[in-house]
Amino acid sequence: MADPTVRLLLDRARISDVVHAYATGLDRRDWTLYRGIFTDEIQMDFASVGIRPGLYKADDWVRDARTLFAGFAATQHTSTNHVHDVRGDAATCVSNMQAEHFVEPGDGVAADANRWTIGGFYTNGLVRTSAGWKLQSITLVVTWTTGNPEVPRVALRRGRERVGRT
Repeated sequence: MADPTVRLLLDRARISDVVHAYATGLDRRDWTLYRGIFTDEIQMDFASVGIRPGLYKADDWVRDARTLFAGFAATQHTSTNHVHDVRGDAATCVSNMQAEHFVEPGDGVAADANRWTIGGFYTNGLVRTSAGWKLQSITLVVTWTTGNPEVPRVALRRGRERVGRT
């Protein structure tokens, strides 16, 4: 077994990798990567952006994200300043975040109003599994926004049309 300090540093690095994979999976539309970071059920609290808090099946959460992101022209998510609290096989990682969301102009969205940016922080709950660290809960607290708050609604409508979901 590794030195406890080395193990803690490795755990923190692996946890940060999971948190970064959340953003990377969304921005690259890499749904295999994105699904791979979650336990089978995940407690989500995204009330600060209007999503109903609750326990979600990870496959359903990923399906819904895939639908929404099919409607965005581009996104960029960042996650910085990770603060870890590792306690055995459970951990918390709090991180600053910023996310930019763009849709193509049209459908009443002007070229100068096709962006919505949010900032705030995530509190991520993780568990150690046989496959590595996995997210089992995420709370998003949005502390500021700029741009057009209708952008996600437009993206969802367009995404539903593109993937054939109503």
